[in-house]
Amino acid sequence: MKYVGAHVSAAGGVENAPVRAKDIGAKAFALFTKNQRRWKSKPLSEENIEGFKEQVNELGFSMDYIMPHDSYLINLGHPEKAQLEKSRNAFLDEMQRCEQLGIKLLNFHPGSHLDKISPTECLRKNAESINWALDETEGVTAVFENTAGQGTNMGFTFEQLAEMIDQVEDKERVGVCIDTCHAYAAGYDISTKEGFDKTFQEFNETIGAQYLKAMHLNDSKRELGSRVDRHESLGDGEIGIDAFKFIMQDEQFDDIPMILETPNTERWAEEIEMLYSFASENVDAE
Repeated sequence: MKYVGAHVSAAGGVENAPVRAKDIGAKAFALFTKNQRRWKSKPLSEENIEGFKEQVNELGFSMDYIMPHDSYLINLGHPEKAQLEKSRNAFLDEMQRCEQLGIKLLNFHPGSHLDKISPTECLRKNAESINWALDETEGVTAVFENTAGQGTNMGFTFEQLAEMIDQVEDKERVGVCIDTCHAYAAGYDISTKEGFDKTFQEFNETIGAQYLKAMHLNDSKRELGSRVDRHESLGDGEIGIDAFKFIMQDEQFDDIPMILETPNTERWAEEIEMLYSFASENVDAE
């Protein structure tokens, strides 16, 4: 079964996010558990925590299909000691917030080397950061998101993701979220059936199918291999609509959260409905 949703606002408190997800017909959703553009935010209150859990339960969501995104400021591969420590502490706070809320997945971007250390060293620092955060928490899986490779961002190839996972000690609590826009921008041509199948065969062989924990469903404003991260509404970008049909009609993408981060929030309900129609087309064909 497919679980599709979007990255909804948590304005006014995290307890409001499930309501907003339900309003657009989502079965999964993402959120920020704190202000994504600040290093520190006030702690979650008991009202926030209990309200979130109650809404998740009452509205029929499962914690298996809720995946927050961490702060955009965090760089777990930072080359400078002070900034790395600051990022690690902020990431730990994000993990602990997930613990408090009963959430099982936390999505994050691999860090950037900033042209100050080698890519290999940056990947090692990322893995060390995750090992430290996992040691300090329980029950939350750290989910690397593939990047477009913009600037000095790491994690844009499957080999880089695999290298970090190989260095994570608790393999049961690490995984990958594939962002379709990022994959395309990084050079993985998922726009055709041949390219799509080749991409995910490579993912399975290089990383392992068991590590695919989630997907971000976004079209791309920029061309294949551009290394530029610019999301577009489904079917309006360079990837085109077929890739999303392939995803919705393939069982290997069952039972994971699939989250829209497309730019036009007014179209989310329509996009979710469209994606589910693709899945039903496959059922009808069978």
